[in-house]
Amino acid sequence: MTGIINLSLVPLRVSDSESSEMSSQLLFGEKVRIIEDKDKWFKIQNLADNYCGWVDKKMIHILTTEVEENISNLHGYYVSIPLLECIKTVSNEKMFLPGGSIIYNLLDGKFSIANEEFQIKITQNVNCTEISDQTIVELAKQYLNSPYLWGGKSLMGIDCSGLVQVVFSMIGKIIPRDASQQVDNGTVVDFLSEVKAGDLAFFENTEGKIIHVGVLINQYQIIHASGWVKIENIDSQGIISSQTGEYTHKLRIIKRLI
Repeated sequence: MTGIINLSLVPLRVSDSESSEMSSQLLFGEKVRIIEDKDKWFKIQNLADNYCGWVDKKMIHILTTEVEENISNLHGYYVSIPLLECIKTVSNEKMFLPGGSIIYNLLDGKFSIANEEFQIKITQNVNCTEISDQTIVELAKQYLNSPYLWGGKSLMGIDCSGLVQVVFSMIGKIIPRDASQQVDNGTVVDFLSEVKAGDLAFFENTEGKIIHVGVLINQYQIIHASGWVKIENIDSQGIISSQTGEYTHKLRIIKRLI
């Protein structure tokens, strides 16, 4: 059984309880596979990144086989700004879609999902097509000063790997959810002096586990979510706090994904 997200943002939880920790979020337009049905909860797998967790059933719109097949044949456009306003055409109600949301069958600013039709004003805010070394950096900068939120993937709260995943989805590149998974992608950049804008820097804890990721602006600066999304200095040892001047994250490896 397959479902789709027709709400702006849906919490994905570790277990089947509203008080359970949020491990990630599901964005408008993402499709999910139902793994388990338990009381008022679904255990689902996000078909975009294979991430699993528990979701309140009310927040999932179940697709018929025919509708699922139709959507699978449609081109998906990704919202490339942190917050996109749209209108439900029947009720004239406003709805705001977070960056990385997926819009299907966009035509003349209109699209439909789960039997509802929507209208957006500026179609340039979806599907970032001009990709250069600076693209990922500019997309990430849109989230500056967003507060850190474990499992978050929106302007109102985001974590380090959520930031990276969302900005890459804006250019149509889907990567895993967690930093420990993201590090397996791309090619190694041996030295900071060889960095290009948009390369990813990964950081480890004392046990050697990858626990943090950020987007490199150049060989001296990084944008990352730690407390909030910010730009800080980096060298071969790691990230240097803009507040204390001390190292906060130990650099492990640099990867290039585009």
